[in-house]
Amino acid sequence: MIKCVAIDDEPIALSIIKEYCSRYGDVKLECFTSPISGMECIRTTRPDIVFLDIEMNSHNGVALARELPEGTCLIFTTAYANYAIDGFNVDAVDFLHKPIFYPRFEKAMEKARKYLRVNDDRNIGDTITLKVEHKNVVININDIIVVEAMDNYVKIYRKDLPTVISQITMKELETMLPANIFTRVHRSFIVSLRFIEKYSNRMICLHNHTRTIPVGRKYLSVFNSLTDMLHNSNSIQTN
Repeated sequence: MIKCVAIDDEPIALSIIKEYCSRYGDVKLECFTSPISGMECIRTTRPDIVFLDIEMNSHNGVALARELPEGTCLIFTTAYANYAIDGFNVDAVDFLHKPIFYPRFEKAMEKARKYLRVNDDRNIGDTITLKVEHKNVVININDIIVVEAMDNYVKIYRKDLPTVISQITMKELETMLPANIFTRVHRSFIVSLRFIEKYSNRMICLHNHTRTIPVGRKYLSVFNSLTDMLHNSNSIQTN
């Protein structure tokens, strides 16, 4: 879940950001028409992303930006395009010119997520983002038990959480998952090493998962490497 705070003295502008965040998915947004209250919330909760208007009745957004906690991902929202240079001088990730349309908002969010992955130290790198029914869903990789192929979709089983179905190929998803944690053992299955309970060269049993996962012949060489890795950690019971 991406934590966001929006500060704008125009309620209509905040309602648009709120609608877009809901459409984007997996965003927790707090809105403030009072810059003082908004900045206090930012200092207290340390959100991932801040949407900040520039020209407000009582405060200037560029001046407020200089008071943001270090590492905050900032997106300016304003009706005045002449502030763009000022915005980038305070390290804003993007500058949204009102009226804001959703495709441009989505592009700004993707830039913000890239910024967070590269620069933030709040574990955003431990997640992947997938499209699920036209919304972006952020998935913590530590929750993933196994991934199953379903034609042009994948089904992701998670510990103590609902399954997620996304229209992406196994090959594409495999490149998104860290190879030191996940391995493909069958054309239809990618498993998390962290959840392996016991295994043989024919099947794998996983914690928190009732189904037995087959090991494909094509992946036996991968399985042999997997065996070495699991033997080196003393947490796995073998058959």
